[in-house]
Amino acid sequence: MSKLTDVPKRILIGRALRSDRLGETLLPKRIALPVFASDPLSSVAYAPGEVLLVLSIAGVTAYHFSPWIAVAVVVLMFTVVASYRQNVHAYPSGGGDYEVANTNLGPRAGLTVASALLVDYVLTVAVSISSGIENLGSAIPFVVEHKVLCAIGVIVLLTLMNLRGVKESGSLFAIPTYVFVAGVFTMIAWGAFRGLVLDDTMRAPTADYVIKPEHQGLAGFALVFLLLRAFSSGCAALTGVEAISNGVPAFRKPKSKNAATTLAMMGLLAVTMFCGIIALAAATDVRMAENPGRDLFHNGVPLGGDYVQNPVISQVAEAVFGKGSFLFIVLAAATALVLFLAANTAYNGFPLLGSILAQDRYLPRQLHTRGDRLAFSNGIVLLAGAAGLLVGIYGADSTRLIQLYIVGVFVSFTLSQTGMVRHWNRHLATEQDQAKRRHMIRSRAINAFGAFFTGLVLVVVLVTKFTHGAWVALLGMVIFYATMTAIRKHYDRVAEEIAAPEGPSDDSVRPSRIHSVVLISKIHRPTLRALAYAKLMRSDSLEALSVNVDPAETKALREEWERRGIDVPLKVLDSPYREITRPIIEYVKGLRKESPRDAVSVIIPEYVVGHWYEHLLHNQSALRLKGRLLFTPGIMVTSVPYQLQSSEAAKKRARRQQEWNAPGSVRRGPAQVRSKESTEHKS
Repeated sequence: MSKLTDVPKRILIGRALRSDRLGETLLPKRIALPVFASDPLSSVAYAPGEVLLVLSIAGVTAYHFSPWIAVAVVVLMFTVVASYRQNVHAYPSGGGDYEVANTNLGPRAGLTVASALLVDYVLTVAVSISSGIENLGSAIPFVVEHKVLCAIGVIVLLTLMNLRGVKESGSLFAIPTYVFVAGVFTMIAWGAFRGLVLDDTMRAPTADYVIKPEHQGLAGFALVFLLLRAFSSGCAALTGVEAISNGVPAFRKPKSKNAATTLAMMGLLAVTMFCGIIALAAATDVRMAENPGRDLFHNGVPLGGDYVQNPVISQVAEAVFGKGSFLFIVLAAATALVLFLAANTAYNGFPLLGSILAQDRYLPRQLHTRGDRLAFSNGIVLLAGAAGLLVGIYGADSTRLIQLYIVGVFVSFTLSQTGMVRHWNRHLATEQDQAKRRHMIRSRAINAFGAFFTGLVLVVVLVTKFTHGAWVALLGMVIFYATMTAIRKHYDRVAEEIAAPEGPSDDSVRPSRIHSVVLISKIHRPTLRALAYAKLMRSDSLEALSVNVDPAETKALREEWERRGIDVPLKVLDSPYREITRPIIEYVKGLRKESPRDAVSVIIPEYVVGHWYEHLLHNQSALRLKGRLLFTPGIMVTSVPYQLQSSEAAKKRARRQQEWNAPGSVRRGPAQVRSKESTEHKS
């Protein structure tokens, strides 16, 4: 890479790290919590609102069901957390749900889980950032007017931060995440103190509004369906829980113990904040509607299309702290920021899962390689591109995007827990130690309950959300599944085709003879160098080959050839349609047809230039020829380079760049120098 591009790269993502410094990027629990749990923690900013939005369909009278829905979400959260604590101990390698399903239920189940998780990670980025843009837009009109542009800008910023490495991005994300958690707990505590001790009356800014129900007096199956839909929307609070089990390798040792502890901390914090906000929303009479301009009334008049409906957490904070107060502003800013950072859960989960899938040959191998900062850079960029595309298609509208949400994560929850049940069954069949058996039986019971509960929720989500957009998530899963299956088949086919046989084969048998052909257009230095190289190879037969496109030039070439007395036969191919590539290909194929056991070596002289624009002016015929010859069996293609003066200048630039220290490397010196000094010091 030239110095021109290296400077901004080093400024944006930092100095490249040596592979032996991978251990320095591992995370302690205090950093791992905001890195892997920012998604479920931040979901309390929109999950309570989604519950109230659905209940508003039946009017404000349905709001009294919200505490019971919160209880159901809490039970589900604790069930999932307890189940995943078994996962991180049993499978600490980082495969998470994919590894569990693949090992215990088979490759198809594993691929289904992987497809679901990849879709969920992309949606996590799109939903979190879109929701954050909407929260920020309530204070800054410019953001609302340019939602898509701002959302894509945030995606680019998060991508650059993650390309710098997990540890650095985690340190940056820790502060706003902890400020958000502290702000929500302060709001819950102060609200409870004002309401229970001081007996103050706290009213949300929408408390005086009246909701016009879309369907009044719902009862029976219709009411049950509405409550199930509200519950499925509240389950958005569970998204991202699986990221910790997928990211166990990023923890410091003891990895499994630290991951399990972080998982428990995340679950406790998330359910406390979720229940607290639901309770305060009920106490402050928050009013929400799916179509606020049409269904919310004030003094008997609808609010109209210009009305901007603030999130539940913002309304509760205004009621508890007071509008414009310091704590209100801090919480509002932290909420908007943590919603952006919630996407970081996906930025850590998606590349790691992509790396594992690439290692298993389900995704391109490039996703398995680490970048300059020891992060899986290709996976990070792929995630950013997919999320940016989704944001553009859906106009950064979180209400539309959230309907696609949750399906993927509950598919992975259910199959993972089912796989864990089979995992314990397999181990119980051979384990004789009674203490270990009791532990396994307890773990199996937890995972079995988790599989049943999450499977039930998956059915609820599919039934209640399918027509509202969940079908798009299912379509995405099918596309991922089909793509990964096709990639695996390709890799398997190639591996089988190129596998070295045990005994002798045509590939290991030496060819009977080598017939060398030097392609020439005129006599110049590159041609003479190619002829000299061809003579050195000591082929069984050697000839020069040219194509007659211009009779005058061909005649001049023959005369020059004879005048110089070059001792290599010159053969000229006629080309009545002025083609160059086809006559050569047909001639070479003819040689192979005459002697199938012979190898034909085609030698092509090429210019080596130093500027990109010079490539457009040279070697085009050679490139076309090489492209065609590569598909011809038994043909060996050799390029003989001739360096022009501009390439020498390029070589000097490369040497200067090698001696140049990128920003950030001066303090400790270049890596080569450091290793040399270290060796001398040891000796």
